[in-house]
Parts: sequence; C-alpha cells; structure tokens
Amino acid sequence: MLELHDKIQAACAFIRQHSDIKPQAGIILGTGLGGLVGDIDVDATLAYGDIPGFLTSTATGHAGRLVIGKIGGVPVMAMEGRFHFYEGYDLKDITLPVRVFKELGAELLIVSNACGGLNPYFQNGDIMVIEDQINLMGGNPLIGINDDRLGPRFPDMCEPYDQQWIDRTIAVARRAGIHPHKGVFVAVAGPCLETRAEYRFLRQAGADVVGMSTVPETIVAIHCGLKVVGLSVITDMCLPDALKPANVAEIIATANEAEPKLRAIVRGIVGELGTTRIA
Repeated sequence: MLELHDKIQAACAFIRQHSDIKPQAGIILGTGLGGLVGDIDVDATLAYGDIPGFLTSTATGHAGRLVIGKIGGVPVMAMEGRFHFYEGYDLKDITLPVRVFKELGAELLIVSNACGGLNPYFQNGDIMVIEDQINLMGGNPLIGINDDRLGPRFPDMCEPYDQQWIDRTIAVARRAGIHPHKGVFVAVAGPCLETRAEYRFLRQAGADVVGMSTVPETIVAIHCGLKVVGLSVITDMCLPDALKPANVAEIIATANEAEPKLRAIVRGIVGELGTTRIA
C-alpha cells in the first residue's frame, strides 16, 4: 500500500492542472445512473484513461469520466461510472478515486448503485438508503501493508454509513415526495448473477439488496476518514421462489427510469452539505 500514496498524489496533481475546484463531496454513479452529471455546473470533464492511476471502465452503462463542478453552488466531483472487481482489477486500484476525493478536500462520499432486490417488500424502481453492508466479495482493499498516512491499520466499521446523514437523506427524499427504504447491501464478486440457493442464503444472512460494488469504496472511505451516504436503486427483484432470467437491458432501463428520483435525492444531500459542517 506504500506505493498507493504516490498514485494518489499523481492523480491529484493531474486533476489540479485542469480544475482548481476543491470538492466538498465525491459522488460515484452506478449502472445507468450517470445522468446526474446533468445537474452539475461543469468546470472540467476528464476521461478516466487520462488520469494517472485511474482504470478504464468496461461495464455497460458506465461512461468513464470524472466530472468536476458545482451542484447548487457546492463543489463536487462525480465519477460517471465506476470500476468493478469482476473486470479483473485489484481492489486497491478500484478504490483509488475515493482516496483522490479525500486528498482533494472532500468530506462526504455519496455512492450509488443498481442492485437486485432480496426483500419481498421492495419493488423495481425503488430506492434504498444503505444502513449497513455485508462483504462477500472475497477480498478487501485494505489487505497488505498499511500506510498510516492514509488511515489506520484496523478501521472500525460499526457505522459504515453515517447515521446522521442517513436521517438527512431520508428527510431530503420525503421533502421531494420520495419514500425510500432503509436496509442492508451485500456485495458479491460477480459477474454471474446468483442462483436461487444463493439468493435465499443472502436473504437469510440479513441482506435486503445485492450488488457487485459499493462495499470496497465504502471500506476505503471509512479508512481515510470520509462520511458515506449509500443509495441503491432496485433494478430487478431476486426472489428465489419467483425467479426469472435477468435481462441486462431491462436492468439498465429500470435504472434510467428511477434516475430522476436519485437525482432529486443527491441534489438535496449536496444542498444539506452546503449548509452543514461535517464533524
């Protein structure tokens, strides 16, 4: 992990050459959710391939750009698409952008994803505010020598998603006429979707939704001292006794349909950030 510090500095130096904005929030946009960048008063847009240390996003529905600007006057940086473990990348590299956000000044990470619903009370298009997480990816971005400049050897994960920000997010959503769920996100490695038995196991383990991202970014955010808000868009229901073959095109279409709700919530969160100092 010692070389990670140099990668962070190189990425930050490149970004600073193109924008002097110091973000208060870093935003990661999941599958089919990149339209939020339309709410940003853009100062600069950088392709991932141009930023030192950044990977190339190969997943469908991920544009692969870092968008820098302001939402309602609040400075932000948004990843229009993310990197996944199933793309063959190392978790340290996948989560590098989170550390870059922190180094550039961010206090809050807003991370979104498209996911499968395990809770039978959920429906396609619903939004869930993540309260807790389960890591079943078979890896952890903190494995290896710890660099104390980046964070502690053993970060505490008793509250990976900040409770005050969960409450603010729920309030913001309700003011916009949106009624999100709260629940537990479980991350698996992918890329294959789960079997009936696996969905049943995940539900019994306490998960409300399942996806292939978010958990590594959240672990690193906690390690480096960021507060985290997690938002999941349920794009397909994964009920083992009524399971149908997944259709990726339909999943992306559902994410696109739910995107206006997500955008409203993120705008509200950023607005709260503009009036609230993070402790």
